[in-house]
Amino acid sequence: MPESNPPLDAWVGRSESQDDYVSAFPVTALAATLEREVSPNTVPPLWHWLYFLPVAPLSGVGPDGHPKRGGFLPPVELPRRMWAGGRLTFLTPLEVGDTATRTSTIEKVNEKAGRTGRLVFVTVAHRIAQAGRVAIEEEQDIVYRDPPSPSEASKEPERAPGGERWSREIHPDPVMLFRYSALTFNGHRIHYDYPYVTREEGYPDLVVHGPLIATCLIDLVHREAPDAVVRRFEFRAQRPTFANRPFKVCGVPSADGKSVELWAQDHEGYLTMRATAHLA
Repeated sequence: MPESNPPLDAWVGRSESQDDYVSAFPVTALAATLEREVSPNTVPPLWHWLYFLPVAPLSGVGPDGHPKRGGFLPPVELPRRMWAGGRLTFLTPLEVGDTATRTSTIEKVNEKAGRTGRLVFVTVAHRIAQAGRVAIEEEQDIVYRDPPSPSEASKEPERAPGGERWSREIHPDPVMLFRYSALTFNGHRIHYDYPYVTREEGYPDLVVHGPLIATCLIDLVHREAPDAVVRRFEFRAQRPTFANRPFKVCGVPSADGKSVELWAQDHEGYLTMRATAHLA
């Protein structure tokens, strides 16, 4: 009789480390994609997601384009996987032209029964160090879900709060999504394979990357307050954003100038992501 798989919480505490050379090209390429001028010497906040990329052989890729389940991340069998949110502390900028090390640890694995079916949440902690100093501390939340259900489609989405003082409209066409997928070596088919995302996962169009939306939110802070230094950033995805429909990133700075409440909203005015940037 074959052995059963260990419980998912057996993955809690697993750790791995990865070195990467912080080269200039990913920063240059994302700056061109976002149409923004940045320093060529340091990595802007959240742009560290362009490094420490998982590189699986094609034989090790699952039907959704992600590396097959198991290995470092637990082998959750649910078909839909999304980056649900995260919390980050920026201690010192990553420098271009030097090697950095990321140490990752599985912190939590929680299974829940949601309104639309089974959910599994995995929290991964990352610590990135360079030149003997910790530069970034991060907690990343990944959610695995059942296939779409009729009750999910009927749920009334939340309206965006409104009252923004800062805003920018973004047009996420397939070229933008392709570039971000390429820069992050993200093979998830929901971002570029229209037949797959509509037929297999039930979405109306290509899905905009959650990390790309978060990057656009923090980018809004730097466009509106160029001298601001973001020390902490928290974000939570609320619902998917789709290609070929404009979305807005919005912000309201606090009265004391120490934080900015941020959100993204789709072309119908529905809330898609919430975030808070804490400034130095």
